[in-house]
Amino acid sequence: SVCSLSPLPITSKTLKLFPALPATAAVAPHLRLHKSTKMMAEEEGQSLPYVSEIVLKKRKIRDELAITRRTQLELGKYGAKKSKKQSDVSDIKRPEQFIKEFRGKELDLIRTKQRAKRPKSMIPTIKSKLLFIIRIQGKNDMHPKTRKILYNLRLRKVFSGVFVKATEGVIDMLQKVEPYVTYGYPNLKNVKELVYKKGYARIDKKAVPLTDNNIIEQTLGKYGIICIEDIIHEIANVGPHFKEVVLFMGPLMLSKPEDGLLRGKKQPYREGGDAGNREDEINDLISKMN
Repeated sequence: SVCSLSPLPITSKTLKLFPALPATAAVAPHLRLHKSTKMMAEEEGQSLPYVSEIVLKKRKIRDELAITRRTQLELGKYGAKKSKKQSDVSDIKRPEQFIKEFRGKELDLIRTKQRAKRPKSMIPTIKSKLLFIIRIQGKNDMHPKTRKILYNLRLRKVFSGVFVKATEGVIDMLQKVEPYVTYGYPNLKNVKELVYKKGYARIDKKAVPLTDNNIIEQTLGKYGIICIEDIIHEIANVGPHFKEVVLFMGPLMLSKPEDGLLRGKKQPYREGGDAGNREDEINDLISKMN
């Protein structure tokens, strides 16, 4: 036999047991059950909002970049610094490495002294008052005296360049650090492009781009230099205020050369290497690194 649901009779006893129950619910509970079942069926039948695959991929990439950036900020500037507890055993130097570095530095000092004792006939004659020097080697096996000479020339980083006035003292310094630098005579075109593209001012130990002539006039106005064209003219002609202009600008950071342009050899340029005096051929290197 099939059981059928019948409405409950409303009595005083029922009202006492369910005081807050509405009369319709007490009369027809099977109707309320049928209504809730219908609502659930309608909710299951509704489809989820459509999101394209491209949007999902963009969200995933954005979340990954956010996590990576947060990690870099927590770890430091380079994002890969290890703490003292996480340092690897491979970071510890062995005694053989210390001995190798010490011998390399001593050999560099001996060769520096030998280059300083070259006869004057081997030193090339100065053909121009203006020199542009580029540092092409790092600090491996470099003696502290060699590093000091490079710092005096304001060449603290690899691929940095400076304008200098060609004097006997500068030539002697370049002879001592010849394996680490290359230099030559820049033309007016390269001087102009270097100042416009790589030039900047050093104000309160901060790099300021040369985009406003007011910055130049405030510092160099007392020497009659009020714009960037005056700076180019003073450098190209090695004027009376050349030193003030060069110190106002600071070293120029050149672009990293292409593979094969600088082979990293410490041999002189005249012997097929990269170091030493290039004379007018320095302009080709400047054009490729500017």
